[in-house]
Amino acid sequence: MGRMSSTSSTPSTPSGTTGTTGTTGTTGTTGTPGTTGTPGDAAAPSDAGAPGPSRGLDPAIADRLKRTPDGLLPAIAQQYDTGEVLMLGWMDDEALHRTLTTGRCTYWSRSRREYWVKGDTSGHVQHVKSVALDCDADTVLVQVDQVGAACHTGARTCFDADVLPLGR
Repeated sequence: MGRMSSTSSTPSTPSGTTGTTGTTGTTGTTGTPGTTGTPGDAAAPSDAGAPGPSRGLDPAIADRLKRTPDGLLPAIAQQYDTGEVLMLGWMDDEALHRTLTTGRCTYWSRSRREYWVKGDTSGHVQHVKSVALDCDADTVLVQVDQVGAACHTGARTCFDADVLPLGR
């Protein structure tokens, strides 16, 4: 399993990324996963709806990733000290780059079609401790120090409310 470490532990916005700050927090460019410029920026991909390359993700990492047809990777957030599985989100190259460089989890929202930094609106921040690829390089495990709830329902984890019965 390949391990990528985040060296930053303080939350910040990487230079060169876009976003708008308001009462609801910071959100990234909307529309297409992988775009890193402002809407209409010449650096944004011309093929609407298709992911574009990140200008910041290390090519040695990007070349190894096996993405969905949408250009996304499942990203599992896990509490670093207990092993508790907190949530599943989606990252493209740009979201992964932002996560590695800011020390906070950035995900791609498939429903809103925009980047979101966990905790910017809710205050339930995920401070990144480590990032690892699985053996196939098609899933990312992000070990975090979760502040507050990870689930949008207010629960600590997204996986505690609906435990399915085993066929015994």
